[in-house]
Parts: sequence; C-alpha cells; structure tokens
Amino acid sequence: MSADNRDFSAISPFLSFMFRVNLHSLSSSRFAPRSCRRGFDALARSPLCRALCVCVCTAALVACSPTYDWRTIMNNDNGYTVELPAKPSADERQIEIDGTPMKMAMQIAEAGDAVFAVGTVMLPNDDPRTQHAALDFLRDGLARNLGAAPDARATPVPLADGGNVQGLEVTFSGPAGPKKEPRIMHARLVAKGKHVYQAAVIAKKDPPPEQLDQFFQSFKLY
Repeated sequence: MSADNRDFSAISPFLSFMFRVNLHSLSSSRFAPRSCRRGFDALARSPLCRALCVCVCTAALVACSPTYDWRTIMNNDNGYTVELPAKPSADERQIEIDGTPMKMAMQIAEAGDAVFAVGTVMLPNDDPRTQHAALDFLRDGLARNLGAAPDARATPVPLADGGNVQGLEVTFSGPAGPKKEPRIMHARLVAKGKHVYQAAVIAKKDPPPEQLDQFFQSFKLY
C-alpha cells in the first residue's frame, strides 16, 4: 500500500472514500464531456455549419453542463435529512478513534466535478469527551490530507423540529490524492447524541454558491 493510500485510510476514512469513488473523474474532467467535444470538432469541420458554430457550441455547452438534480434524502437510521444533487451511493467502514473501534457510514452524490457527501460516525456513548475526540479526528484528518490548516468558525446546524446545535464550519484547500492535485473542501462537523456528522463538498473549484448553500442549509439533524 502506498504512503498516500495509507494516510487516507488511517487519517480520514471519509475523505479516502470520497477520493476512491470520484478521484478519476475529478482528475480527467473537462469543461464539457468528451462526447460533446467530438460534436464541436465535427461542427468546426463542416463548411455548412461554420457560420452557426458559435451559437451551436454555446447551446451544446449549456446542454452538457453539469446538472444539479436535487432530491431530499431522509436518513432515519442515522438521524438526518439533506438534499443531494444526484442519487447517492452508500458505504460504511470500521474506523478507530483513540483506540476505540467505531462504524462510519457515508452517503455520496456527484454533480459535475464535485462530490457532495454526509458521513456519520456511530459513537459508543454520548459523552462529550467521546464526541470531541471524534470531531477532532475528522477535522485533523481532513487538514492533514489536504496539507493545510482549516479556516474554521463556529456555526449553528439546524434541527429538523426547530432549534439548532452548535457545529464547526471549515474550509480547506490544498493538494490531495496520489497525484497531489489542488482541491477545495467545505465541511460542517457536528455532534448530537451518539453520532458525529460530517457534511462536505470537495471539488477542483467551488461549485456555484447557490448549490453549496442548498446543500448545507438543507442538512438538518433529528
């Protein structure tokens, strides 16, 4: 196992999984998919279409742009609801925090070259010390994997039935993955009862602000 893979697995399973499902697409994506680019080349070679090339290419780019097909996901097992921009995939794995084995479950959706995800760590108890240890584990793992200290601030995370709990909003940017390519990540970390949550978006560049807002504002705990 390479040093990069070992770091991802040991330090941040959540980030490791996100890279495993989407690192290739993040690394190889272009502004438009390959099928669209082939269409542009054919148009450029056609004398009949050259006069309309700009209009046609503009329309094709719009049609091939990433779409955000938002849908509400209610995770009753782990106690949250969130809106994701595509049908999510799911995974879970065992992690160890301060020598204690715990389970981490994840739901991940891709839109364009961005990954939107929610990870849930199932704690053995709701002791604040256990919660803080898990929060530190997730935050420090993300910071180390992206090679940068986070820009962090306290933020309220809403409850589905009203009110909120205090969480942490963090932004990281730096090289990540085996190829050490630049990434930016926005995340919210919060503990409630026997769960610690990490809602995050990672991409080569920021998605539109309204898409980030929709994701984070829709993330609510039961």
